[in-house]
Amino acid sequence: MNAIILPDELNLENLQSVQIFDYRSSKEIIKQQIILKQHTFSFLIEGNKDVVFDNTTLSIDNSKFLIMKSGNCLMTEKLSVIRNYRSVLLFFSSETLLKFIRNNELNTTKLNKYKSVYSFEYNEFIKRFVNSLLDISKLSKDTQKKLLEVKFEEIMLYLIAIYGTDFLYSLSEKSNDTSQKFIQTVETNWMCKLTLKELAFLCNMSVSTFKREFEKHYAESPIKWFQNKRLEYAHHLLYQEQKSSSEIYFEVGYENLSSFIQAYKLKYGVTPKQHHKD
Repeated sequence: MNAIILPDELNLENLQSVQIFDYRSSKEIIKQQIILKQHTFSFLIEGNKDVVFDNTTLSIDNSKFLIMKSGNCLMTEKLSVIRNYRSVLLFFSSETLLKFIRNNELNTTKLNKYKSVYSFEYNEFIKRFVNSLLDISKLSKDTQKKLLEVKFEEIMLYLIAIYGTDFLYSLSEKSNDTSQKFIQTVETNWMCKLTLKELAFLCNMSVSTFKREFEKHYAESPIKWFQNKRLEYAHHLLYQEQKSSSEIYFEVGYENLSSFIQAYKLKYGVTPKQHHKD
């Protein structure tokens, strides 16, 4: 599955600093590799959306919308009951964001941990805002360009008034620490049942580079490390939350119960059931 580069591959005329695209689909996609060249609002209208970023994983229905930082992510789009998916996408450049911060003299507080994607609930204001975007999309390109720059300021000022500026700092943060990004990606997504290829994509690495980097940080292979983490989590579910093997094997990354019991016994010397008897 090849990565899709957005907004480049939407065939928009003359890429602008702020632009809109009314995306519709009748085909589900699962963990599609997406390279976002610009920051993006995804105003979900129909269906469900799951996104996996280096440090954040979110799932939303059409009661929410997302703001996504530019970069690599995995995207799943699920159809509504009437077999449709629709999301109004509003793209904006890093330059546009920094100009907004500067012009409004906003002091963005440094966060201990930034997030690559935020979700917010719809309200009547946001619904009217999205409808206005759709109206603007029908106008000439020159008019669109001028109005969308104003609409971008409108939505940002509104969200800041309600939620503060944390999301602004996350969007504008530029981290050159590849080691930190790597560790965040691994530690955030170890329970997401991602392949090595998908994890490497989130880190913007080849699979071979990812494996080398992994062994440098964790002193063992990715497969062995992930298996140990999942079995430790399984142990927690069995004894702290009193769940049974049949309830948890799929949750901790095993396709069938027998393979989970076999792996558990190999690590702990006894089966989950025998452990309970002790």
